[in-house]
Amino acid sequence: MAQLTQGVPARLAAVRERIRAAEDRLGRKPGSVALLAVSKKQEVAKIRAAFTAGQTAFGESYAQEAAEKMDALETLGVQWHFIGRIQGNKTRHIAERFDWVHSLCNLKHARRLSEQRPARLPPLTAYVQVNLDLEPGKAGLPPAQVADFITACAGLPRLKLAGLMTLPAPVEDEEARRRPFRALRLLRDRIATPALPLPVLSMGMSADLEAAIAEGATMVRVGTAVFGPREAG
Repeated sequence: MAQLTQGVPARLAAVRERIRAAEDRLGRKPGSVALLAVSKKQEVAKIRAAFTAGQTAFGESYAQEAAEKMDALETLGVQWHFIGRIQGNKTRHIAERFDWVHSLCNLKHARRLSEQRPARLPPLTAYVQVNLDLEPGKAGLPPAQVADFITACAGLPRLKLAGLMTLPAPVEDEEARRRPFRALRLLRDRIATPALPLPVLSMGMSADLEAAIAEGATMVRVGTAVFGPREAG
């Protein structure tokens, strides 16, 4: 078990240093970019090791896998983010057990999440997923539909809209990497209001987090660079 987890603190520190260095180089305020450790398909022991090293926010995509990890780590005070595609039959689980959801793009799901959020918990924080590339089969709203969707969700009492999220297609060129992140920031700037400022831009992963930070990311999602290779299957 020790061999399984021993590299986690060092990898986590390296990712944090990349974020810190990017903030410094790009003139961003220190600590303005949060790290979400993507723990799907990772061992509970690795999550525990990352938590011990100071990481509190973890991202999961699959309901049953997440439930088992939540039960195993329930005494730690982990902050759980749902980052996968939302399914109608899983909204109750998300509403009851997660603190954040990154992939909201369906009004029916939004209503169900609000209705199913337990009164004992604070409203569920949600980010609207945007399909900037209009890629067929990819989750997310086309940019032209985001403002109306946010207006429709704004009155849901148990849902707190906090920002936008995107997963652009991977590219090699630095300018091409930055382009979709810039588009998400400009979209947010156009539709944000004093009542709904949408401060969070959840964008950027291991390969492109610097490009995302350059364009205003406030949260980056990093998996294997923190935990190492995922389990098979």
